[in-house]
Amino acid sequence: MVLRQSEAIVLRTYPLREADLLVTLFTRSEGKMKGVARSAKRSKRRFGGALEPLTLVRAYYEDHPGQELTRLDSCDILESPLSDALDYPRVVALEHVAEVLDELLPDREANDDIFRLAVSVLQHLRAGSIWMPLTYFQLWLVRLVGFLPELSDCVVCGQALKGNRAYYHALADGLMCIRHKRLASSELASESRILAARMFRTAVGNFAAEAVISACHADLRRMLVQIMERHLEKKLVTASMLEKL
Repeated sequence: MVLRQSEAIVLRTYPLREADLLVTLFTRSEGKMKGVARSAKRSKRRFGGALEPLTLVRAYYEDHPGQELTRLDSCDILESPLSDALDYPRVVALEHVAEVLDELLPDREANDDIFRLAVSVLQHLRAGSIWMPLTYFQLWLVRLVGFLPELSDCVVCGQALKGNRAYYHALADGLMCIRHKRLASSELASESRILAARMFRTAVGNFAAEAVISACHADLRRMLVQIMERHLEKKLVTASMLEKL
């Protein structure tokens, strides 16, 4: 069996037997997949620290026909989240990135755009400056998986929302004008809509230095989380943790 290799982001690890780990990887070449890392808890030479969540690695693995799980042979660390300071907000933000990628991405479907998005955001997700990179990640991910509705017009009547108030609802796709908003809708501020437009035109690095507080553009993040949860038909555990920061 030929040993394959790919850049990959470690999403999850689970204990499997005494010394093995079940690892979920988001690989650049084959998308999300699961593999067994034999003796990973003992082998520092093959894995030493490389299986920490959100570590960017070069993974070496074998695929066997008819088997769902790959055999993970070894990993080389390319970038590690542990190389920078960790505080509780950054830990929660990293866990959110891992959870969302794991939940939204289908198995064995390569997506280079999402892979590059995740790598670039992780490089800018630093202690004391998580909110803008996190907003950028949520916005672009929802767009890339095809869940993001049109943000410029009312989904009901087609009225342009520029210069007008706009509303979203947890059970509806798209934004609505003030005349057609549903009961219990929430407002998406014009500042957040302007930010979204900027983020679609500019790299994440241009926002990373903006150390805003959690309340800034929280409406945009809340809307994006609601979109993800509606399509997943389940709550994201880390979303509620982020709300409490």
